[in-house]
Amino acid sequence: MADRSRFTLPNDIGICLLECMEAFKGLTDKEKLYAHYLAQASWFGSLICLYQASPESPGIFLLLQKLFRHQNTEQLKTLAREVGLSDDDYQAFLVYCAGFYSNLGNYKSFGDTKFIPNLEQAKLEKLVKQSAAFQNDPDVMHTIWMKVKDALYSLTEKEQQLGLCDKGVTAYFSANCDKHDAEVAQQFMDSKKLSAYNTRLFKYTEDGSTVYEVRLASANEAMVGTGDMAVVGYHTFTPAGTNKEVKFKVTRGDYGPLMAKVCDNLKKAKEYAANSAEVKMLDEYVVSFSEGSIPAHKQGSRHWIHNLGPVVETYIGFIESYRDPCGVRGEFEGFVAMVNKEMSAKFSELVKLAEHFLPLLPWPTSYEKDKFLRPDFTSLDVLAFGSSGIPAGINIPNYDDIRQTEGFKNVSLGNVLFAGYKDTKITFLDEQDQVLYGKWKIRSFEVQVGIHELLGHGSGKLFIKNEEGKFNFDVEHVLHTETNKKITSWYEAGETWTSKFQSLSQPYEECRAECVGIYLCLSSEILKIFGHEGADADDIIYVNWLNMARAGLLALEFYSPDSQTWGQAHMQARYVILCVLLEAGDDFVTVEKVLGSDGESDIVLHLDRSKISSVGKPAIGDFLRKLQVYKATADVKNGRAMFERYSAVMDNEKPHFLSLREIVLKRKQPRKMFVQCNTFIEDSTVNLRAYSEDASGLIQSLTDRFPDTSLDAVLQNLWDKDLPHFL
Repeated sequence: MADRSRFTLPNDIGICLLECMEAFKGLTDKEKLYAHYLAQASWFGSLICLYQASPESPGIFLLLQKLFRHQNTEQLKTLAREVGLSDDDYQAFLVYCAGFYSNLGNYKSFGDTKFIPNLEQAKLEKLVKQSAAFQNDPDVMHTIWMKVKDALYSLTEKEQQLGLCDKGVTAYFSANCDKHDAEVAQQFMDSKKLSAYNTRLFKYTEDGSTVYEVRLASANEAMVGTGDMAVVGYHTFTPAGTNKEVKFKVTRGDYGPLMAKVCDNLKKAKEYAANSAEVKMLDEYVVSFSEGSIPAHKQGSRHWIHNLGPVVETYIGFIESYRDPCGVRGEFEGFVAMVNKEMSAKFSELVKLAEHFLPLLPWPTSYEKDKFLRPDFTSLDVLAFGSSGIPAGINIPNYDDIRQTEGFKNVSLGNVLFAGYKDTKITFLDEQDQVLYGKWKIRSFEVQVGIHELLGHGSGKLFIKNEEGKFNFDVEHVLHTETNKKITSWYEAGETWTSKFQSLSQPYEECRAECVGIYLCLSSEILKIFGHEGADADDIIYVNWLNMARAGLLALEFYSPDSQTWGQAHMQARYVILCVLLEAGDDFVTVEKVLGSDGESDIVLHLDRSKISSVGKPAIGDFLRKLQVYKATADVKNGRAMFERYSAVMDNEKPHFLSLREIVLKRKQPRKMFVQCNTFIEDSTVNLRAYSEDASGLIQSLTDRFPDTSLDAVLQNLWDKDLPHFL
């Protein structure tokens, strides 16, 4: 039986406000209206994450919204005491609700593990049934409660994490889909040049035959498509290696009413756009979200790339594919942010010198893009981030064909970085390192984010053979760095990095970018751009490498021994890097089990700063070169073999990571949750409302965000449509 305490959130979990008032005040009235409607589009779109998280998440959301719409947290607290809940019980309830809202589902966005309320089901049921919401509409509330009450608490082995079939829970696939079904569907979509980013897959019987339904997210539900949407309709397909036809049905209208609300607000935002690039960008996004067209979203992304230095930055769509078990379907994401001019100036300088720094990377120039496409790189203060989680930095768009030949943008989310890293407890380091780490962690992370996004994700070429049979590299003379022979593998037309490497693509690429970050942070020129020289620069380097090694240890929390799978791409990447550093030997990194000051087992990680250049850099350089070469040459076999070897968590040799995982779990620090502000139009003026930095503030922000009760029926109908496929 699972240790249920590992699947609850502590009552004292850190909750902080994403402060953006000063940046918002700096906007003109027109810019505030533009930002407001973009935020509205992002928030309505973020509700899609509920339907991508787990079968029960939409129902839990409905339940909570109804509860808090009728009684605020103070009123419910009074009721809780009346029905026999202790203050700790009620705080546990509030923390669960805040966690659910923060993750837009009952699975952690960072780690993909389930979390449950830390109070007895009977107590929660008593609170729900005595609530004003239940008294006001007992039939509806009873129906919702009965549908979610068991799923709220259930922790079967499969339900403990996200995954496909017996590996976990997913709402990207119907319950009867397995890995084979996913592979067949990918073959079909590749044959039709249909991106999986905005899709889900459902398998069922229709007229006595098995049918795979590929659902496209769109406001338009029509079963007739034109242009790139001519694929909508019925198809037969013969998977590779078989002679048996399979039926496919491509439909539109997944999340239809929510997609319509996204489009409506994007159209309103367009009225306040600053330039033609923003107008064209929004026009294409509306087409994409109306029709289900990824090519239209790509076109919008092209206009977005060329909209340099906007005061209000935004991006929206089905973006990151971390939560899809196959690594190809995107989670909805929309953000709106304002430029932080001081930090953006540093990033701009890094961009100007990027061509100078790229040759420092440990691969031949033939493995680098023919021309570095200088991106816009800004530091932003988030106004609204509608998704299941908020990163500290982003490199987008994720479309390989655009990134390779047309460009991309980098953004560092400054208020996220500061709020997420301040006042955190430092574990697994000795006292001296704790002092240094506390002093430099935020500034070293600024450097790592900058290099990771620009020179990590922005570097490296993919070797491609196009539809005309032409190569984008010199196939006769470019040699494989590990064999010194001609290149024999590449990406065929229509193949992408994610479609080839699938579930491995995200942790592999994050590992490549993280390696670039620690490898190039040794450059004094880069550190000078960020204002670090002399002894301070040396400390930044040390803390950056120390942070990466420590993160590899913390990553053990996100590994499941039962399924032998990793639940978070970034953390798997960091564990791999720690293993590479340990393998470098010479006592460069050591991990020791010790007795803590509290009398319990503890861990201390040491990194010899005197050996970073002599031992650490060569080890990371060799590994990083292989990562790039296997990626460039579409060598899934060797890339997977190498990456999975370092990803293994075992106990048969020092430092016995599987055993150390128990200590990591006992001493883990919960990830902070963010309270986001809301914008409101009052007397033709856009005003910003902030909230308290606690569970009540986070809950109130969500209640205020969706005040229209008619939205309940929309969410209920979508849930009713989905639920039978997951039973």
